[in-house]
Amino acid sequence: MSKSLRLSEKWFRRGLWLVAFVFASFLVGLGNTIVGDLPKVERVLTIDDFIDQARAEPLRATVRAAEQAEQKAATESEQAELALNVAQQATRSARETFGNWLSTRQVTAQPDQDAELISRTRALDALKQKEVDARNRLEAQRQVALDARQSHRAATEQLGDLEQDAYAKLSEESRRLELRVFLYRLMLTLPLLAIAGWLFAKKRKSTYWPFVWGFIGFALFAFFVELVPYLPSYGGYVRYLVGIVLTVLVGRYAIVGLNRYLARQKLAEEKPDTVRRRELSYDTALARLSKGVCPGCERPVDLKNPEIDFCPHCGIGLFDHCRVCTTRKNAFALYCHACGTDAAGAAGDRSAEPPLAGEPLPAT
Repeated sequence: MSKSLRLSEKWFRRGLWLVAFVFASFLVGLGNTIVGDLPKVERVLTIDDFIDQARAEPLRATVRAAEQAEQKAATESEQAELALNVAQQATRSARETFGNWLSTRQVTAQPDQDAELISRTRALDALKQKEVDARNRLEAQRQVALDARQSHRAATEQLGDLEQDAYAKLSEESRRLELRVFLYRLMLTLPLLAIAGWLFAKKRKSTYWPFVWGFIGFALFAFFVELVPYLPSYGGYVRYLVGIVLTVLVGRYAIVGLNRYLARQKLAEEKPDTVRRRELSYDTALARLSKGVCPGCERPVDLKNPEIDFCPHCGIGLFDHCRVCTTRKNAFALYCHACGTDAAGAAGDRSAEPPLAGEPLPAT
């Protein structure tokens, strides 16, 4: 049809399609924002909404206290272990010194050194006692850490049982929340789809068709594209079922439209040639001729054949002769392309038409 349009009209139509595209893009952006914000109408649930707080809080307090005790015991154990190492080193050094001194005394066998022997022995015993005390402190901190770990493990196990039950309830409620949010989105997109269907059936050829087609594109995008990331596991069924229903409706509309078109064509082909040409608009006739089909029945015709002046399928006139210069021309043309004569009489009564190919010219 674009071949039969004026140049300005072509650009206007392209501009209107651009308007439809821009309008649809803004609607898509708005719809995407709304669909993305729909989950905010529901409060986000956490495990604390379903756990037994009366039992969970003491267990959590026990876990925290056990962790702190275990951390403190670990620090104290490091200090006690360091003190034990120092005490052991001091004991070993004192024992070596005492052994050397004792060997010297046995050689000299001086009785006046018995008091020093007792003193050295007591000093060595004191160092040994420090080593024992350091070891006891280390063992005590290890016991504290062990008790803290056992307490932590027991409280964690009990808290885990409570959290497991709470997670099961949270999962169930999350599925219900997911269903509600999905239904919100569906309640938003389905009416848009219904309105788009009504606009397609009733308004797609109206004066404001760019906005109609823009809204139709937005509705299809919102349902079949924007809704996809938010579909639950069963949401695909809804999407495909709606797609099937839409396909059936569109298919039925197309089938009914085709049957009506064929019925109209059959009735039109039974009308006289002049009536059929009068009912055809100029742009429609030129658009069909540009496609190499008959303007009346839309069947293929070899329009390049100079011997064909009538459609071999329905008999409508395709070419005639100018009543002034007798040039063969398009029967639907408003003016003769050779001399510019007004061809308006061609759409009137056959008696006023210029002669068709093969007919004698009227006497002057």
